[in-house]
Amino acid sequence: MPFIPHTEHDVRDMLAAIETASIEDLFDEIPAALRAPLKEVPPGLSEMDVARLMSERAAQDGHRLCFCGAGAYEHHIPAAVWELTTRGEFYTAYTPYQAEASQGTLQLLYEYQSMMVGLTGLEVSNASLYDGASALAEAVLMAVRANRQSKSKRILMPSTVHPHYRDVVQAIVANQGIELVSVPYCTEGGHTIPESLAHYAGQDFAALVIAQPNFFGVLEEVDALTDWAHAQGMLVIGTVNPTALALLKPPGEWGARGADIACGEGQPLGIPLASGGPYFGFIACKQDWVRQMPGRIVGRTVDKEGKPGFTLTLQAREQHIRRSKATSNICTNQGLMVTAATIYMSLVGGEGLARVAAASHANTQGLLQRLAKIEGVEVVFNRPVFHEALLRLSRPVEDVIDALAAEGILGGYNVTSHYPELGETLLVCATETRSDRDLDEYAARLAAILQQ
Repeated sequence: MPFIPHTEHDVRDMLAAIETASIEDLFDEIPAALRAPLKEVPPGLSEMDVARLMSERAAQDGHRLCFCGAGAYEHHIPAAVWELTTRGEFYTAYTPYQAEASQGTLQLLYEYQSMMVGLTGLEVSNASLYDGASALAEAVLMAVRANRQSKSKRILMPSTVHPHYRDVVQAIVANQGIELVSVPYCTEGGHTIPESLAHYAGQDFAALVIAQPNFFGVLEEVDALTDWAHAQGMLVIGTVNPTALALLKPPGEWGARGADIACGEGQPLGIPLASGGPYFGFIACKQDWVRQMPGRIVGRTVDKEGKPGFTLTLQAREQHIRRSKATSNICTNQGLMVTAATIYMSLVGGEGLARVAAASHANTQGLLQRLAKIEGVEVVFNRPVFHEALLRLSRPVEDVIDALAAEGILGGYNVTSHYPELGETLLVCATETRSDRDLDEYAARLAAILQQ
């Protein structure tokens, strides 16, 4: 955003107005020992020199072929998305508590909610959360509050859910007396076998979590899992990839009644990879549970003259300012990221998103066909995947990843520490941004490394 610095004359006038001799006097309450590091800051540079310095530092990152996913994905982002998102009207918009001054922001959030409802097949969406992992934690808390039939505060959490998500959920809910009960996966298919849940039949659980696709990229049998959970009096929480929903059955249509809550990471919807963030989480649910939904909800109404307008709705002020009375302590959202996601979905549309998903799936299949021919590479699971798959290597995965990085390739995510029982395993991903040439190069470099 444009910035015009103060001149020396401006600074003198301002200091004189507040009867202060120097800028340093404004910080006299800070102990001298703590102010010392500021003296080590180098002198300022000109705009041209700053631009050159930043360009040089950016070039140090290089440009690598990315075959790493595991929850954050490199998708093409149309140039218009961030050109519009970083306009001042969006970039500096504040919390929309005052509806009369925030109609543009509120309308955008309303459109975002409408799109997420269409994508998930559910009835209500909020205006986003912090990220996918905390969104799942909020969904767990929401399910415990909403399922009045359950008294146990226990959640069935398949081990095919992203390990980082499981860690975050555990950290957030553990001290609230909520127990996460791990569900094993099939070592052949990499999925949760519906029949294996018979062990938990008749027990008191508030909800079952279903990841679609799961951490391994494998597609779960969502219909059978959903119907089983509902028959046992549980709610169903779907943690989903929004891009995959353009092709796969949405959570609201799983089984006979559909999932009760859907959540996930919104990064694939127009948010660039940027050292882990900022991203945003999404959450949607059935109308029955809307009063338990965390975060903000924007509603559409009419004023006394019949003109349409938008406002925050269905939540008491305590949701945001009184922690002890709040349904949730999520008090804000990733507004700028949601702006980008709304513009992204508006530009690509339903058909475009389906093409993105189909191209990503096709590239992953092409990658697997190439890699499976390499000696020392084995595709671990035998079930359908979306745009990720797990490989078992004949050499330590960490060494292979380092060798590929030296060749300018981000080769995947090392799963070995999370699932040591599977051996040396590498999670690879290919989105629509990869070309046949990219796939060939990755296969050739990996083959050469494994033969060394």
